[in-house]
This record gives sequence, structure tokens and C-alpha cells, in this order.
Amino acid sequence: MDPIGLQLGTKNLWSSLVRLLSKDTEWLNSKMKFFLPNTDLDSRNEASDPEQRIILQLRKLYVEGLATWQSFIHCVCMELVVPLDLEVLLLSTWGCEDGLTSQLGAEEKSRRESQLHHGLKRPHQSCGSSPCRKQCRKQQLELAKKYLQLLRTSALQRYGSRIPGSGQPHAFRQAYVPPILRRATATLDTQGGVIMGNPRVEDGTDVSISDLFNTRTNKGPKVTILLGKAGMGKTTLAHRLCQKWAEGHLDCFQALFLFEFRQLNLITRFLTLPQLLFDLCLSPESDPDAVFQYLKENADQVLLIFDGLDEALQPCSSMDPEDPDGPGPVLTLFSGLCHGTLLPGCWVLATSRPGKLPACLPTEAAVVHMLGFDGPRVEEYVNCFFSTQPSREGALGELQTNGRLRSLCAVPALCQVACLCLHHLLPDHAPGQSAALLSTMTQLYMQMVMALSPRGHLPTTSLLGLGEVALRNLETGKVTFYARDIPPPLMAFGATHSLLTSFWICTDPGHQQTGYAFTHFSLQEFLAALHLMASPKVDEDLLTQHVTLNSRWVLRTGPKAKPDLSDHLPTFLAGLASCTCRPFLSHLAQRGEDWVGTKQAVVMQALKKLATRKLTGPKVVELLHCVDETQEPELASLTAQSLPCQLPFHNFPLTYTDLAVLTNILEHREAPIHLDFEGCTLEPHCPEALVGCGQIENLSFKSRKCGDAFAEALSRSLPTMGRLKMLGLVGSKITARGISHLVKALPLCPQLEEVSFQDNQLDDQVVLNIVEVLPYLPRLRKLDLSGNSICVTTLLCLTKVAVTCPTISMLQARKADLIFFLSPPTEATAELQRDPDLQESDGQRKEAQGRSLKLRLQKCQLQVHDAETLIALLREGPHLEEVDLSGNQLEDEGCRLMAEAVSELHITRKLDLSDNGLSAAGVHCVLRGVRACRTLAELHISLLHKTVVFMFAQDPEQQEGPQNRAEFLDSLMLQMPSELPLSSRRMRLTHCGLQAKHLEQLCKALGGSCHLDHLHLDLSGNALGDEGAARLAQLLPGLGALQSLNLSENGLSLDAVLGFARYFSTLQWVFHLDISFERQCILLRGDKTVRGIWTTGSLPDLSAAAEFSGFRRHCIPRSLCLSECPLEPLTLTRLCATLEECPGPLELQLSCEVLSDQSLETLLHCLPRLPQLSLLQLSQTGLSPRSPFLLADIFSLCPRVKKVDLRSLHHATLHFRSNEEQEGVCCGRFTGCSLSQEHVESLCWLLSKCEDLSQVDLSVNLLGDGGIKSVLECLPQVPISGSLDLSHNNASQESALCLVETLSSCPRVREASVNLGSEQSFQIHFSKEDQAGKTLRLSECSFCPEHVSRLAAGLSQSLQLTELMLTQCCLGQEQLVTLLSLVQRPAGLFSLRVQEPWVDQAGVLSLLEVCAQASGNVTGISISETQQQLRVQLEFPRQEENPEAVALRLAHCDLGTHHSLLVRQLMETCARLQQLSLSQVNLCEDDDASSLVLRSLLLSLSELKKFRLTSSRVSTKGLTHLASGLGHCHHLEELEWSNTEFDEEGTKVLMRALEEKWTLKKLELSHLLLNGSTLALLTHGLSHMTLLQSLRLNRNGIGDVDCRHISEALRAATSLEELDLSANSISPAGGVKLAESLALCRRLEELMLGCNDLGDRTALELARELPQHLRVLHLPSSHLGPNGALSLVQALDGSPYMEEISLAENNLAEGVLHFCKGLPLLRRIDLVSCKIDNQTAKLLTSSFTLCPALEVILLSWNLLGDEAAAELAQVLPRMGRLKRVDLEKNQITARGAWLLAEGLAQGSSVQVIRLWNNHIPCNMAQCLQSQEPRLDFAFFDNQSQAPWGT
Repeated sequence: MDPIGLQLGTKNLWSSLVRLLSKDTEWLNSKMKFFLPNTDLDSRNEASDPEQRIILQLRKLYVEGLATWQSFIHCVCMELVVPLDLEVLLLSTWGCEDGLTSQLGAEEKSRRESQLHHGLKRPHQSCGSSPCRKQCRKQQLELAKKYLQLLRTSALQRYGSRIPGSGQPHAFRQAYVPPILRRATATLDTQGGVIMGNPRVEDGTDVSISDLFNTRTNKGPKVTILLGKAGMGKTTLAHRLCQKWAEGHLDCFQALFLFEFRQLNLITRFLTLPQLLFDLCLSPESDPDAVFQYLKENADQVLLIFDGLDEALQPCSSMDPEDPDGPGPVLTLFSGLCHGTLLPGCWVLATSRPGKLPACLPTEAAVVHMLGFDGPRVEEYVNCFFSTQPSREGALGELQTNGRLRSLCAVPALCQVACLCLHHLLPDHAPGQSAALLSTMTQLYMQMVMALSPRGHLPTTSLLGLGEVALRNLETGKVTFYARDIPPPLMAFGATHSLLTSFWICTDPGHQQTGYAFTHFSLQEFLAALHLMASPKVDEDLLTQHVTLNSRWVLRTGPKAKPDLSDHLPTFLAGLASCTCRPFLSHLAQRGEDWVGTKQAVVMQALKKLATRKLTGPKVVELLHCVDETQEPELASLTAQSLPCQLPFHNFPLTYTDLAVLTNILEHREAPIHLDFEGCTLEPHCPEALVGCGQIENLSFKSRKCGDAFAEALSRSLPTMGRLKMLGLVGSKITARGISHLVKALPLCPQLEEVSFQDNQLDDQVVLNIVEVLPYLPRLRKLDLSGNSICVTTLLCLTKVAVTCPTISMLQARKADLIFFLSPPTEATAELQRDPDLQESDGQRKEAQGRSLKLRLQKCQLQVHDAETLIALLREGPHLEEVDLSGNQLEDEGCRLMAEAVSELHITRKLDLSDNGLSAAGVHCVLRGVRACRTLAELHISLLHKTVVFMFAQDPEQQEGPQNRAEFLDSLMLQMPSELPLSSRRMRLTHCGLQAKHLEQLCKALGGSCHLDHLHLDLSGNALGDEGAARLAQLLPGLGALQSLNLSENGLSLDAVLGFARYFSTLQWVFHLDISFERQCILLRGDKTVRGIWTTGSLPDLSAAAEFSGFRRHCIPRSLCLSECPLEPLTLTRLCATLEECPGPLELQLSCEVLSDQSLETLLHCLPRLPQLSLLQLSQTGLSPRSPFLLADIFSLCPRVKKVDLRSLHHATLHFRSNEEQEGVCCGRFTGCSLSQEHVESLCWLLSKCEDLSQVDLSVNLLGDGGIKSVLECLPQVPISGSLDLSHNNASQESALCLVETLSSCPRVREASVNLGSEQSFQIHFSKEDQAGKTLRLSECSFCPEHVSRLAAGLSQSLQLTELMLTQCCLGQEQLVTLLSLVQRPAGLFSLRVQEPWVDQAGVLSLLEVCAQASGNVTGISISETQQQLRVQLEFPRQEENPEAVALRLAHCDLGTHHSLLVRQLMETCARLQQLSLSQVNLCEDDDASSLVLRSLLLSLSELKKFRLTSSRVSTKGLTHLASGLGHCHHLEELEWSNTEFDEEGTKVLMRALEEKWTLKKLELSHLLLNGSTLALLTHGLSHMTLLQSLRLNRNGIGDVDCRHISEALRAATSLEELDLSANSISPAGGVKLAESLALCRRLEELMLGCNDLGDRTALELARELPQHLRVLHLPSSHLGPNGALSLVQALDGSPYMEEISLAENNLAEGVLHFCKGLPLLRRIDLVSCKIDNQTAKLLTSSFTLCPALEVILLSWNLLGDEAAAELAQVLPRMGRLKRVDLEKNQITARGAWLLAEGLAQGSSVQVIRLWNNHIPCNMAQCLQSQEPRLDFAFFDNQSQAPWGT
């Protein structure tokens, strides 16, 4: 009997346990291996008796600890067939802590502690405490060899013939299939990612396990980092290496040590390297120092494996420690091993997940990626797993039929789980059903748990408990734990089902403990997810916190950092949220499915939020995994639609499973997507996961890890992507074999538009093979083959392909760049599969000849013989838009060959031969080669800049048809900034070192050039000098009429420069000479007009074209611009003498830094000798303060001067009259010249000598009040007939008052205005004769009370001043009363208009009180409260009325005392009132007192002729008062009641007031909405108004019935001159009657009937009897058609009185409006929105010339095009008074706008042409407006003011 059994008093129970275990000793051995990992079961010290052996094993388990013993007992009861009574005894006695501890006393516990290590095969020794002994060398070697043999034996005993940690039942054969390993040779980056370096370095070499260590050479790194995602088999591979070494396969290593960081993390003490090796692995039996010394001497045969580097928690520094052999943290020892400071020469292998790694890793470490399984490896693993079992074929069949399961098996760990589940499911399910249950990773683990459940029973409590342990350790970052950390039943459950694994941990010297961990991280995560989803302890907030996305980067931020082990936790949570998992979770939680559904909804909601966020590439992949696990179509659709259209994946590893999940999600997306994989580690079979993904539009791979196998897999996927348009495989290591697969697949993808194979190091033949596929890709637009080394011969072959392939539009080759651009046909051809060798039809050949090709072969090392080959290829090819051969080695001969061939190569735009070694001798050869080319537009040669560029234009003979003509003119528009017409040619020979001796040969080379009369010759930057300039003067006449000549930067002297002025007389083509002497810029130009365009015959459809060619030639002035030149008197004298022979007109523009007074006098005295001079301009030239006086005297010195403009003493302009021009007025502007009071007298004296002085501008000077006063005093002596401007001269109220006082002495002043506010204006306008009536406007003068009396005195003296306007001059009501009372005049009328803010608040009565204080008789009162205006007209002298008559009238007024006094005053001052106007006033605010006062006033106004009440408020009672007063005004002639709201009763009162008003001449009743009863009263009154001249009844809603009544009443109005019935709803029925009545109105001058539905009937009736004196006819929006409008136009034709016509918004389509006789006084015609087209506009436009007074033409919103614009442009110069043309919203293009600009340039007086919203691009509009500012393209009207002096 065992002593333990005796001590416990459980003899029978112990014996029963021994007997039970003796039946299954193998099971006991496996449990010993689990609970005591380092136990040697085959030790020689073990007992030979089986029973004693079992007792000894039980003793070891017992002394291990309470938790271990309890867990073992639970395993016995759980896994073995134990009788019920024995099971009860075992669990009650040893299965719980209370039952066992109650039997143990302190003595027993102490005994167990003392026997802790009893039974181990040898005691542990700490290396740190072993003594140093001297031994001979032989003994040391023997000890070392013995230790190495023990190390190998220990490994053999540990592994046997199986792979540890597999977690599967022993019944299955342990399968191992090597995963895909791929070597990366880029540099390791431990901070920013995995690897870094040049991506062009070859990467991705496949390696086998045996190739991981190249021990045959000492070259290369001995540190290898094995990177792989979770589940790829890193730990399995590490143990596999140990097993292989133990079996003798890795014979290159004598010793191999394996460390796992999940175990090392539990060691907190510092260790030395010997302690790490011997305490944690196997300790030598003796003399560990000798063993360690042997290892150091043979370090190159020592391999140390560190598994799980990403799990390391301890801090690590890349810096070397002070004592390398001293103790330190484990990670520091690892760093020393990697850097060679410890055990130098040893081999180190570390495994890790991808991400940021510890900084201690050396950058030269080798990197190997573990990529999992491909298809063959999955099949191999399944065969090995099932071996000879009958279910093997069934398992392979399930994998073949289920793509999702097959993609999951790409991860080795999941492949193992899938095999286990299939083994469990296959016997009970039909074919195909098993795999359906394994469609997600979560379902795999769920089925695995169910498969491991005993007898099909799911242990819910144990699963949830184990899940709680798993979650707790995940949250705390613990990967390993001890037996005390987990309850024994859960330990037994985990051990029974292989969910846990165990190992020894040496925490202290000589002390070891058993550690436990889940067999795999993913299993721990799955169990944690089960706990989160099924445990009632977990609330929704905690669950939501765990639904996160990991970035896949393992971060280390400090010593307390914890490893992020939750790689798959969110994925498992998402998978458990699937509906298929709900029954499983319900059973596990022992809750209803509704409760489970609530938790699942929480996860789904969290995933929906994540799906709509912007995520990085790694997190996107994690999200896709989660969404795919849910198998929820709605969530998948939301995620797919939320993905960006550009989805990048950069620099992180991706597996086949990742791409398979991506494909699954994209199936729920409608929009196309672009996938970009750059720098990602991809498995070779990854592209197969994209099979059938129809949402991919762009697919790009950029990685050296992609090889032939990858290309082969990709070729199988491409034909299944129906929407793929762009394919990129860049920077890979594919060879000809891989490309061959892709070339075969590309024809199966006819929808491809772009393909890129750049940077793949392809050879010549491979490139040619790729190009052969072009005919089979009908929609391809770009093929990029850059970065692939090819020879010149291959390049020429590719050029031939480009020439012959009809879809290629450009071939671009530059060094390593090689790109084909294609232009596929608009409709894909149906013959996609036709044989490319078949002969093309004639139509196809013509199509090929009609295409345009760009050929760019830059820096391709082409030589002369290559040029010959290239010319032969291109000669029979298509039109070449561009040929760029720059940067090659053609030299002179090659350039000559190309130049001679240009006329045969059909180049339409550009030929570039730059940087080809052209010499100075070769320039002449090139010139001779191209002189016969008709299409050459520009040749630019610069030897300094190595530039040789030919520019071509299309041959005019090939311009056919109107479409080509339009395109031609559009191209002309683009050339407008440089002003080069199509037929011009530019030769630029710049910086070529040309000297005078070269000019003759150069001119000979140019002499035979075509179109020499349009040549622009540029010889700038050469070395011609004065000798060359003189020689050129002799040769230029032989070159004919050039367009321009540029001689800049040729080292010319001032004499030579001035000599160019002779060219005006010797060379007829020279019109403009621009010289900047300091910068040596010299340009001679011809006429700027495009007269050469019309000679090409390209615009025969424009009738105006022929006339334009000669419009401006006679009036184009020649101009000389001389700047940056010292203008000394002698220089100016010589210049003017040279210009005397110049034909005119001539414009002279001079500019220098400073022009002295002597030079200015010299220049001015030379002017009379230049009769052809039309303009002299001194710009940006400093002038002295004396210059204004010198320029003012020019009017008498040179009578031809008509305008002098001097600004800021830096800009002076003189305009001259032509010899044919009659004498006219003169203008002088001297602004910004710092003129002060002391200068006024001298300047005025000089100006007084000019008899025809019209305008003088002295604004922006320093005159001040004194200077202004001096100017005003000198006005009688200065004969100004136009205007004087003194603005911005610091004027004050003193200047304004001085002006008032001076008016009496200036009889010719007709108007003056002063504004002292921000505007600061001071202007006086004159007339040629004495002006009887003057007007003065004073604004913002801020008069003080003391100024009022002075102002009144000045007004009293200025008897000719008839009107004064005071605007915001701070005059209050009291000051105004004072002013009115002080103004006294002997006789005449005086009008005062006041605008002040207080007016709108004062009220009518207060304003009448002001008027009552006037000193003269008030004859007119006008009040507008809203406009803050009061106008009073006075008559002097004042005539007093009889007091008795006033008192008699007052007796009849029912007024208060105060109002009676006001009425008395008004009756006295307003007795002769003739006009009373009230606008926008309120007569209701004082209880109708205002209307009562007005009634009383009206009763006394016997002379009142005009009464006006508009836009005001008045009550019915007040209206009655006013009507009563008006009833006594028997001489009333004008009455206006408009825009005032009356009720019906008030309107009737108003109509009754019209009774007996037979003397009315003008009646306006607009906007009153009259009805039948009121209209009856009106028509009754109208029938008696025989003197009526004006009737306005617009906008009253009269209608046809009342219109007929009014028409009858108008028969009596024979004196009617104006009638307005607009907007009155009158139809043809009423319109015809009205027209018949108007026939009797022979004096009618203005007729306005617009906005009525009159129709053609009314128009025809009007046309029959149109009044002869009609001046204005307005019929807009009258529903007129072409017939009606034509009849009116014919009736008006020849009318001598018509001034304005408006037919806007009528339909004039197809109606040809025109005048045959003309309208001599017509000023304005409005034809807006009349549907006028080009045909209609032709005759209409020609009719405009018969209307000489026309000022405004409105033709906007019509259908006018370029033809109409051409017609308008033709007539513009012949219309001298035209100011505005409105062509908005038509169909005019840039062509028509340009024609209009040309028409304006002929001297038209038009100020603006509106062209908004026509068919003109913005850039063209800006270009046109910059050349002709009067063209306005803006939305708002930006009409500029008329120029000063016009």
C-alpha cells in the first residue's frame, strides 16, 4: 500500500484508483505528459513493476500541487469509464478543495513540499552557482558531447513521431505539410513596418525548410525572421525544426535550443546566457562552464529558435550593453545573440506576426514570409490527415465543391480544424451538406467544439467557464497561466478535449512549474467570444467594446505593454452574430433565442457603424472578415457600398483568405471599384480568390513578390472579371513563362482599357509578344511597358507596330519609359477574333490613313542609320501629329535627313530634333531642307539650348467643308495672343552664334522658302553687331514682305538702333518698331491684322470677309516704341529728323527713367516738323514740375495738338489731328502734378492762348481752397467751352461758397457740382455762349449755421442761377427756413431742391410750414418723403394778396387755431402756386389734418395747373377732402393719381372729381385697378376732355369691354399725343376697336400697348391707319406673329418722326424684318426674344444703315449665330451714333465674336457689345476682351463710360 494512501486514510479508494489506471497505462502516460511536461517516462530509475510504476506516477502528480491533483481526478472521471460509486468517492474526496485539504495537516503539506522534485531523473543545477574546475581538454570535450547527446535525446523523447500542440485526438495520424515560404531581400525596418528599401530589388524567392540556413558559406545574415499571420504554422514549424534536428536531419547544427516568448514573459529576473540555455532547456550533469565554452567555440553549429517574438513584453534596446556577459532581460540576451555580442557566430531564427518588431533586430536580418497553403498543399494535407480512412475521398469532394471552405483552408490552422470537423460530420451527412456547415471560421470552431464534446453532449458550463478564463487572460495580456489560475474541473475539461497544452517553466534556479496555455491563440479568442455572447454576466456595453478592428501592426510602447492577442476576437463575435449560430448560443447560454438575438443585434449594430467609417487598408480587411462571418446580406451590401471607389492596400501581408473575403463582399456592390495592391506580401495563388469578381474595374499589383506562379494564377482569374478596365502588374519578377500565361488571357478580356507591365525587367522578345495582343483588345487605351530593357532594333519594331496598328495614337519612349496610347473606335468592332494577318479592305486602309499618330522616341540612342529606317517606316504611314526624336545621336546628317523628309511625312503639328548634336554648319542644311515645305509654321533652332523644333500647320488646301472651316477659325482663335494667322511662318534662329558674315548664306537658304511674305524671322541672341545690322538692311528688301523681324540681344549700339527708324520708309511691310535699348530688345513688326487669312479662301461663306481685308489698311498707324534709352536732346533731334520721311500716320512712344526739361523742349519744338504724327506718348518717364507748363504751351506751339494728358508727372500723351481733319476743340488734363495755388495764374495764362479749349482737368493736385479760388477768378480769361474738373484738391465749404459767389461773374457756366464727401468731386460745365439758366449741385457739404447767410447772399447775387440742389448738406429744418427767408431777388424764378434725412420724418404739414416762410411767391411744391426730398419753386418779386380775400377764404375753413395760422401763411405765399406734387407721403397719420389743410389750400389756388399724388397713403375721408378742394381748381391741366391704394368708394370720389375738368391735358391713373362702375365715370369724363394730350391707364385690368368704351370716348380726344394702355388684358377684340379709334388721333406721338394679347389682327389694323407723327411704338409681349410685325414695320418704313420701336417677346420667326426707306430719327430698337435667326437678321442688319441716328440695338435671347455677327460687324463702322448692341443669350461662337471685334476696330463709336451666355469658352472670352474691351461677356452689365475727351 502506498504511504500516501495510508496517510490519507483512503486505502480502498487509492487501490481502486490504481486498479482503474492499470487498465489504460497509455492514457496515464499522456496525462503525465500534459501535467508534467518534462517528466521522463522511460527513465532507468523508474520501477519495473507496472503497479509500482502507476503508484510512482500518481505520487508525482500528487506532490505537484493541489490544483494539479484535482484537475487530474476530474480528467479520470471525465474521460475514463468509472463506476458511479467510485466517481462519487473520487470527486467528493479529491475532486474539491475542501475534501482534500480536510485530510491534510501541516505535516503532510510540509512533506509534500520537501518532496517537490522527488522522482526527477536528476537534480537541477544553476549555472550561476557551479564551481570552476580545471579539467583537461579531453574531459571537456567528453562532457560537451555527452551534453549534446542528452539534448538530442531529450528532444526525441519530447516529440517522438508527432507534432506537439496539434490539439487533435491521437487516433488521427499527425499530418504535416510544409507551408509556402518566401524570402525577402529588402532591408528590415523595425519601426515603420516589416521591410524597407528599393522596391525594384528582387524579392519573393521561394525557399524550403532546408534552405532557411545556408551553412555552407559564411556570407549573408545568420539571423532569420520568419513572418506569418496567426494560424500560418510558425510555432508548428519551430517544433518541426526541433524534431528534424533530433532525428538527425539538420546535421549542420550540433545544438538546437527552442524558446517561446509566451513562456519567457513569465521570467521576470535577469539571466545570463548560460542560465537561459541551461536553466530553461536542459542543464549539463556537470561543469556547465565547460559545456558553454564548447558552445562558444562552435557557435556556428548552434541554432537558437525564438518563437513568438511579437509577444515579447520586456523592453529592448538596440544599444549594446556595457557588460555583454552580464545578466539582463531575456529580450536583451536575444538582442546580443542577434548582433553577435553573445555567442558570436550562432544562428538565430525568430518567428513573429507581421508588424512593428523590437528595435533590437539587426537591419541585415533575413526575412522569410510564411504564406500558408495553396490548393495542392491543402489537398496534400487532407490526404495526410485522413490517410487510408474511407472518408478521405468524401473530404476532398467537400473541399472541391465549396469555395468558401477551400479559401478558409488556405490558413493551415483552419485547414486542420476543417479536417477534424469533416471527420466528425461526414458519416452523418449527405455529400455537400458537411461543407455547408463550415462556411465561416466561426462555424469551423463551433463544429470543432461540438465534435470534441463527449457523446454528443455539449458541456455548456465548462465551455462558458473556459471562455471566461480565455477572456480574462486576453484582457490582461496573459498567454500562459498556472494551475492555480484555472479551476480543476475546467483544467480537466481543457486537458480532456486537447484545448489546453502544458510546459515547464523555470522561474528560479532549481525551481520549475507547469504552465498552461490554449493550444492556439485563435482557440482562446473563440472561447472568449463564446463567453461574451452567451454569458449573462456580459452586458451590451462590454460586448460593444470588443467589436473593434485591429490594424495588424503589433505595437510596443513600454515595459508594461501587453501583446495584442485579439486578432480574431471581433471576427468570432461577428460570426457568432450570424443567425445560423443562434440555436447553438441559445443552448450554450440556456436562454431563449430572443435573448441571444438581442446580443447579436448589438454586434451587428457595431459592425454597421464601422462599415460607414473611413478605414485604413488593414482595418478594411478586418472589417470584411467580420462582415463575411455574419453571412448577413444587408450588412454585406452596406459595407460594399460604403467602400471607396479607390481601395488601396499598401505594405501589409494579405492571404488568399483575405482576397476571398473581399470577393465575397464585393458581390453585394453595384458600383465598380479600383483595387491597388502595393508592397503587399501575396501568396502565389492569391489571384484565384478574385475569380468571378465582376465589380473590379481597376486592378493593380506592385510587388517584387509576384512571380510566374502569381501571373499564372492571375491569368486564370482575369477572364472572369467582366468589368475590368485597367490591369497593372508592376515591379514584379515575372519572366517569359509568366507573361505567356497573361498574353493568352488578355484576348479573353476585350473590355480592357489600360494595361501596365512596367518595371518587370522583360526582355525584347517578351515585349514584342505582348504588343502582338493589341489587335485583340478593341477598347484598349494605354499599354505601359516602361522599365523593361529593350534594344534600338526592338524599338524600331515597336515603331512599325505603332505605324501599322490603326488604333495606336501615340508611342512614347524615353529612356526606360515605353508607353502605347490607343484611340479605340467609338463602336467596338464585331470582328474581335479575326486573323490579324488578313488583308484590310480599302475602307479600313483609308481610315488608317486618316488617323493621327504621335511618336515620341526621346533619349533612345537613335543614330543616323536609324533615322533612315525611321523615315522609311513613317513615309507610308498615317498622319503624324507629333514626332519627338530629342535627346538622340542623329547629328547634322540625321537632322538633315529628317528636315528633307518633313514634306513627305505628313507631320501636322510638331517635329522635335532637340539635343541631337546639331552644329552651326548643320543649321543651313536644315533651313534648305525645309524651305519647300508648305505646312511649316515655325522652326526654332537654338544651339545654346540644344533646341531644334519644327511646328506645322494644316495645309489650307485640305480645309474643306463648313465643319473644317469652323475648326480652322477656332484654331485661329487659339493663335490670337501671338497674332499669327494660319499662313504665317516663324523662323527662330536664336543663340546660334550668327555673325555678319553668315547673313548672306542665311538669306539664300531662306530665299526659296514658301510663303515668305508671311515670315516671322527671329535672329535674337546672336552676334550680328552694328556690321550685321547694316548688312541686314541691304539684304532685307530681297526677302520680301516679312511679318516680323526680331534682332534682340545682338550687341547693337544706339546709332544702329536709331537707324532702324529708316525702315519705315525703306520697307513697306514695317509698321511697328519696338526697341528696348537697355535690354537689347528690338522687334520689327508688320500689320497686326489677319488680312492674310482671307486670301486663303478658307471662309467663302462670309460675305463680309472680302470687305474686311481692306477696312483698316489705310488707317493703321505706324508706331515706334523706344524705351530704356537715354533721351538726350541730340538723340531726340536725330530721331525726329529720321522720322520726317516716315509715311503716316505715326505713333511715337518714348520711355526713359528721367526726361529733362531741355529734352522735353527739344522734342516739343520738333513736333511741328512731323505732320504725320498722330500720337506722342511718354510712359513711365520722370518729368520735372515745369513739364505741365511746357505741355500747356504746346497748344499754341503746335496747332495740330488736340489733347494733352499728363498724369502724375510720369505719363504724358499728346493726340494730334490729321491733316485731313478739320480744326476742333482741345483738351488738357494735368492730374496728379502737385500743382498748387502759386502755379494757377501761369497755367491759366498759357491755357488762355488756346482759343478752342474744351476740357481742362486739374484734379488730384494740391490747389486747396486758395488755388480753387484763383482758378475761379481766372475763369473769365480762359475760354473753356466744355468742362473744368477740380476734384480731389482738398476743397472745403469755403470753395463751395466761393463757387456760388463766382457764378455771377461767369456767364458761360451752365452747370456746376460739388461733392465734399468721399467722392470729392468739383466740376464746372460751360457752354459756348452765355447761359441764361444755371444749375448748381452741392452734396455732403456739411454747412454750419454761419454758412447759411453767406449762401443766401451768394444766391441772391447770382441772378442767372435758376436751380440749386442741396443733397445731405446738414441743413436742418430751421436752417432751411432761414435760407428760404433770406434769398431775395429782384425778379425771376428760382428752384431749391433739398434732400436731407429729416424730410421723411417731418410730415406734410411741417414741410408746408417751411414753404410758407419763403421770401418769394411759391409757384411749385414737390414732396417725396421716401426719397427725403423737398422742392420749392419761388418767383420774385413777391406779390402780396388782399388780406380781406384771405380772411374771407379762412372763414370757410373748419380748422384749429394753429392750422388756421398755417393756412393763412400758405395762402399768402402760395397764392400763385401752379404745381403741387406729393409722392410717397402719408396723409393718414394726423387724423386727416393734412388733407384738411390741403383742401383749404386747394380752395385758394386759382392758378393751380398740375396736381400729383402717387404711391401715397390716404383715407377715403381724406380723399374726399382732396377731391372737394380740386373741384375748385378750374384751370387744372395735369392730374396724376398712380400707385395709390383706394377702396371702391374712394375711387368713385376720385372719378367724380374729374367732372367738369374739361381743361385737362394730361391724365395718369395707373395701378388703380379700376372696375366697371368707376370706368363708366372715367369714360364719361373722357368724352368731354377735348384738350387731352396724354392718357396713361396702364396696369388697371381694363379688359375688352371697357376698352371698347374707352375707345369710343377717345374719338373726342383729337389732341391726344400719348396713350399708354399696357398690361390691361386686352385681346384682339378690344385691340381692333382701339386701333379704329386711334385712326382719329392724328397727333398721336407715343403709343404703348405692350403686355396685352393683341395678336396680328390688332397689328394689321394699326398698320392701316398708323398716326403720321408717331415717335414711340411699344408693343412688347403682345402675341404678335411675323405677319403682324411685318405689317407694322412696313407701315413705319420711311417715317420721319419715329424714334423708338419695341417689339420684344413676340414671335418674328421666319419673318424678314427690314426697312427699305429707313428711319432717320430712330434711336432705339428692341427686338429681345423674338426668335430671330441668321436668315432673318441679314436684311434687318443691312436696314440698320438706313437709320443713322440709331444708338441702341437690343437683340438678346434670339437665335443669332456667326453669320448674323458677321453682318453686324460689317455695318458697325458705318453707324456713327451707335452706342450699345445687346446680343446676350444667342448662338454666337468665338468666330462671330472675333468678327465683331474686327468690326469695332474699324473706328466704330459703339461703347459696348453684350455677349453674355453665347457659345464662347471662358478662355476665349478673356482673350477676346483683352484685345477689345468693348466686348462684354459678363452676366452683369459692365458698360464702361465714354473715354475722356470724346
